[in-house]
This record gives sequence, C-alpha cells and structure tokens, in this order.
Amino acid sequence: MRNIYLVEHSLDYCKRIYELSSAPEVKDALGLPDGTIKDTEKFIISIMEEEKEGKTISRVILDENKHVIGITTLMFIDHEKESCHLGTWIGHHYWGKGYNLASKIEILRIAFFDIHLKYVFSGARKVNIRSQKAQEKLPFIRLHVQKDFPDVHRSLELKEKQACELHVFVRDDFIQLYKNNKKTEKTTTKM
Repeated sequence: MRNIYLVEHSLDYCKRIYELSSAPEVKDALGLPDGTIKDTEKFIISIMEEEKEGKTISRVILDENKHVIGITTLMFIDHEKESCHLGTWIGHHYWGKGYNLASKIEILRIAFFDIHLKYVFSGARKVNIRSQKAQEKLPFIRLHVQKDFPDVHRSLELKEKQACELHVFVRDDFIQLYKNNKKTEKTTTKM
C-alpha cells in the first residue's frame, strides 16, 4: 500500500491545490467553476474556519515524497447522529496508483478512532462514473445504501442538485478489517 501523509491545510499549499484542482479531469468531476488562485486561497481559509468550528476535518494529502496530491475531508460532522460525509479528490496524475485507498484509511482512522463516529457517508453523482468505480474498489464500504438511509440520500441529492449514489463506511466494518490487516502485517513482518 502507498505511504501518504495527511496534513492540516495551509496557505503554503494554495498554488499546488489550485493547479491540481484546475485540471479538467478533476475540475469537471467535482463540478468546480473556473477559478483563480485567490479563490483557492479563500477556499483554504474557509476550510480552516470550518475546522475551528468543529464542522469539518479536512486534510491535504501528501504522497510519499511529501508532494501535495489532493484533499480529503470529513464534512457535515454530526456528533449526535455519530455521522459525517467524506469527500476526497486526488490530482489526475495520481489516479489508479493506490492513493485513494491509502487516504481513505487514514481519514477513516480519524473518523472512527479519534472522533468516534459510527457512519461516514460517501456519495457520488450518478454521472461521475470514475468516482463510483473508485469507491467500489474499497474493501470496507457498503454500496448503494439509499434505501437504508433515505433522509441522507435525499439531502445529498438536494445539495448536489442531481441524482446520486450513496455509500457508507461503518465503524464496526472498518475496525474489523483494520485489525485483520494489522494482524496480517505483523505476520508478514515476522517472516
């Protein structure tokens, strides 16, 4: 598995985040308007404010060489419902190289171990086939849970203003898989 680092936002990353998110492959998938570095700076400042308010935990994803490759965010954190939503984007040059899985594991560790949530929802617009395929590859996700969480699904579609798929990461599933992987790593290391 890829080694990645999740670090707090900083304006030092602004230029690289702008470059990565401006690429048509990323911008179009996220439905972002054409923007400027100043817009990216405002975005980073707003994310840092939301984090101070406890609404969001957002991290910049760095690759093994500590280069910025994307962002992963726990948003709409609801401690009463023990849930939130997860959004991740990775620069298109890094697609298909294992960074999505590595970043999901690290951000879910925060969600489940640090802030003790039960559910982390991950949606995808029906038109965003690449995102759906990337989520389907994750070994610890429950797919197509619209019927199990109709209110969450309805809220997602209202926010996105279009049809969406809804998936969920469940704490118990993640912890079980995480423990099994740790056991496997220890066994492999001893050999």
